[in-house]
Amino acid sequence: MKLFRTRRFDQTHRHREIYSLYELIYSAVDLLAAVAFIIGSILFFYKSLMEAGTWLFLIGSIFFALRPTVRMLRELHLAALSRNDPEEAETSSGFQG
Repeated sequence: MKLFRTRRFDQTHRHREIYSLYELIYSAVDLLAAVAFIIGSILFFYKSLMEAGTWLFLIGSIFFALRPTVRMLRELHLAALSRNDPEEAETSSGFQG
């Protein structure tokens, strides 16, 4: 199974739907990470809120670690769709019937 094929995401309507869903998840994770880091940075200006800021940095780091996980899950999902799509199997094997 080959992952990260550049044209796999638009093979069928279902591929485009799945790709879009994972892009939304990826963007949400990115946004949450950025928000956690920004708020954590602001909290670091106040000694009494430093511990909360540290927790937000940790949470932001976890969100950043999720980014490649979301991408890998997307690729595995798209590859599984391709494997189960008989039309894709015909075109990838070279048969142009």
